Amino acid sequence: MVIEMHPTMGLKDAIEQRRAARAFKSDPIPDVILEEIFRLGVRAPSGYNLQPWRFIAVRALENKEKLKACAFNQRQVGEAPVVLICCGDRRVGNPEYVESVIELAKEAGAMNDAYADFMRSAIPALFEHHPCFENIEAWTNRHTMLAVAHLMIVAKSYGVDSCPMEGFVTTQVKEAFQIPEEVDVCCLLALGYADEPFKQYGGRFGRDRVCFGESYGEPFEL
Repeated sequence: MVIEMHPTMGLKDAIEQRRAARAFKSDPIPDVILEEIFRLGVRAPSGYNLQPWRFIAVRALENKEKLKACAFNQRQVGEAPVVLICCGDRRVGNPEYVESVIELAKEAGAMNDAYADFMRSAIPALFEHHPCFENIEAWTNRHTMLAVAHLMIVAKSYGVDSCPMEGFVTTQVKEAFQIPEEVDVCCLLALGYADEPFKQYGGRFGRDRVCFGESYGEPFEL
C-alpha cells in the first residue's frame, strides 16, 4: 500500500526555519518520511544527469558509534536516529555507467538517439579535460552537495531537522564503512528531531554584499 505524504510546512518556511541541530532526541524518523526525503532529495540537478551522489544511511547504534569515533566524537552522530555518509562517485564517467543513464532517460521518454550520441562523446571529454573544475573530486562534491541541500530542505518540510558536518577523518570513515577508493566522502548529514541546544539563526549578508552585477565587485541594482 502506498501512503501519500504531505509536507507539514511550505518551501519558504522550510528554508527560513532550517537550522543545524546540535543535539537530537531519540525519536526515530518514520520509514515513510525517510523514504520521501530520499525520493525528493535526489531530484537535485546534476551535470548530464549523472547523479554521482551516494548515501550510506547509518542507523544501527554500533555503526553510529563507529562513525562517531571517525568524527571527533561529535554528539550529533551518536544521537541522531539517522546519519548519512554523503559520498561522490568518481566512476560516473565510465562508459557503462553513462549507458545506464542514457537507458534511464529513454525509459522516462527524455532521450533521443542524437542526444545519447552527444553524451557518449561529451562526457569522456569533460572528465578528461575538466575545463570547469580542477579534479574529479571537486566535480562530484559539487553535485553531491546539491543533493545534500535538497535533502535538508525536504527533511525540514516534513519536520525533520538536520546537521551537515565536515568534521571527520576521511580515511577512517572510508575504511570503517568499506567505501571504495573511487568514492569520496563529501560530508556527513545527521537527520532527526532537534533537541537543545538548538543553533540560532546567525544572520545572512545582504544582497549588496554577495551579489554583483555583470562583473565581480560591481553593484547589482534592481
